[in-house]
Amino acid sequence: MVVQKLKYIHDNPVKAGYVDRPEHWRYSSARDYVVEEGLMPVTLYTG
Repeated sequence: MVVQKLKYIHDNPVKAGYVDRPEHWRYSSARDYVVEEGLMPVTLYTG
């Protein structure tokens, strides 16, 4: 369920039309899941 909620949160800027991919949203932790560094350190949940 945690992974489902993370996907929902990460997809919100895409659905709103602000970006093409979740990791392109500057304030998203989605960047950390595609091996880019986000603005804040994130401990990844891999399920």
